[in-house]
Parts: sequence; C-alpha cells; structure tokens
Amino acid sequence: MPLKPPVPFHELDNETGWEPVPGGAPGVQQKMLSGALDEEAKTGVRTRLIRFLPGTVAPAIFVHDYWEEVYLISGRLVNGCDAAGHGGIAYNAPSYACRPPGTEHGPFTSAQGCVFFEIQYYIGAA
Repeated sequence: MPLKPPVPFHELDNETGWEPVPGGAPGVQQKMLSGALDEEAKTGVRTRLIRFLPGTVAPAIFVHDYWEEVYLISGRLVNGCDAAGHGGIAYNAPSYACRPPGTEHGPFTSAQGCVFFEIQYYIGAA
C-alpha cells in the first residue's frame, strides 16, 4: 500500500480551496495537498498549506505525537508570543522548522499574514 496516492504536477489555485483548520484559531486555514493523518491510529502522513490571515493570533501552545516539518513560504510568523499576540520571535520567509514528537510550539501570530508548507507524519513508535 503506498504511503500516499500519486499527485500529478499541476498549478495550484491559491485563492480557493481553503478551509478552517479543525480545532484551530479563527483566521488559521488549511489547503490539503495530499495524504491523511490518523491521530487515533497513529499512522499516516499529510501535506498541506497553512495560511494565517492578517492579524491572526493562535493563542495555544501545541504539542503533538507526530513529526512536523514547516517551511514558511511567504510573510512573517511570530512564535512564542503571549495569548494577545505580543512578544515572541519573528521569522520572515523563507524559514524552516522540524519538530519531533513532543516539541512545544506556539502561541503564534502574524500581523501581515503568512503561508507555510507543512508535512506531518508518524514514523514507528512516538
């Protein structure tokens, strides 16, 4: 069984196909590209784009049991701000992070908005 079905090369429409991230903060949207992640069965891989609309604050600290790689494509993302969006460390595109299972990250904010490419996956035991 393949890890993911093949996806032929195609142009993306960056204006349509966005949806709220389930359980995410208002203003955080996803555009699924391929795959699926089953957090109950602890299997799978998903590839998606994440978009923060201008002024978005995601006030939670995130910790998950899967690997996550993030490439900031455009804009500016602040990591480690407070719940009101103040403080933290700002990262301008292009920037990259690789987070092993159990890595705390967030809260986040983006005054101007940003888009990042994200791959999340399980490999063996967490």
